[in-house]
Amino acid sequence: MLFSHFLQEDFLEKIPFLVISVRFGIMEKKNEKEGCRMLKIDLITGFLGAGKTTFLKKYAKYFMEKGQNIGILENDFGAVNVDMMLLQDLMGEQCEIEMIAGGCDKETHRRRFRTKLIAMRMCGYDRILVEPSGVFDVDEFFDILRDEPLDQWYEIGNVIAIVPANLEHELSESADYILASEVANAGKILFSHADETEKSRIEETLTHLNHALEQIHCGRKIEMGDVWCGNLEEPGAMDLDVISQCGYELESYEKMDLEKHQGFESVYLMDMHFSEKDLKEFVDKIMKNTKCGEIFRVKGFFQEEGEWRELNATKSGMNIKQIGEGQDVIIIIGSGLSEEKIREEL
Repeated sequence: MLFSHFLQEDFLEKIPFLVISVRFGIMEKKNEKEGCRMLKIDLITGFLGAGKTTFLKKYAKYFMEKGQNIGILENDFGAVNVDMMLLQDLMGEQCEIEMIAGGCDKETHRRRFRTKLIAMRMCGYDRILVEPSGVFDVDEFFDILRDEPLDQWYEIGNVIAIVPANLEHELSESADYILASEVANAGKILFSHADETEKSRIEETLTHLNHALEQIHCGRKIEMGDVWCGNLEEPGAMDLDVISQCGYELESYEKMDLEKHQGFESVYLMDMHFSEKDLKEFVDKIMKNTKCGEIFRVKGFFQEEGEWRELNATKSGMNIKQIGEGQDVIIIIGSGLSEEKIREEL
């Protein structure tokens, strides 16, 4: 299943009518006209810090326990993929993880995405799970799967959107657009942290989603029946049975040119050797300092007493937990960021 690592983009572009299945080292060639198995592909999306990676680990294990081979395609915002490190314990005979490098222009990213999907179709997976960045343009997923030869190889299974039940209500226009575009086509919307959020706040989040959809002239109205509320850390087997068959919607809405609006940026702090106390104070200061920009999420890893810890912070709160491995990096994601002002808070 490591075949995809050796396929070059130029080679892949020249074989639109060839399906190569690779499983256990055996290659089987089939002409497209003779028919081939359509591979299910799921999109798991959601706003920054919503809990996509937490859910993805449970979701992937659900299919692996059914004996399926899973390919995960990670696409983080920026050049360093923190979330990919959190999925390392899934890797093995039944699961491989690929990454689309970030930090590039839209057309380059689209080409890389397409090439990865061509390569992964040749690796004998039973299902592909795509986890994009929280600032991903969902239309790119649908558009690429309409291209040849992908339209003959892939079948969209589920589109799942994850939204914090305690969603921050004061979002920028571009942030609200991203949020609305992610839920517009979702077969199921998962409200993370719903088990620790008051019912009135959950209802406010639902109202916010519908208002964001109205702003982009989308005809969809989300009802509570479209939403799953619970703890993403421990979704029950019955929940996953339902979620894994949720499908997707096809809605139209008015596109926003994010390149012309104030988009999203990231600032990387490498090898800073924060202590937990100092990191908490730093994150609190930059979240409150408007001169640093509008910060949506701070994530990354640091070491404390020789142990790796993961940081995940949004305006709604901060979570730090111990993990097996990490990299000394903190990533700040937001809009209108000033790296100079951020570094002044160090």
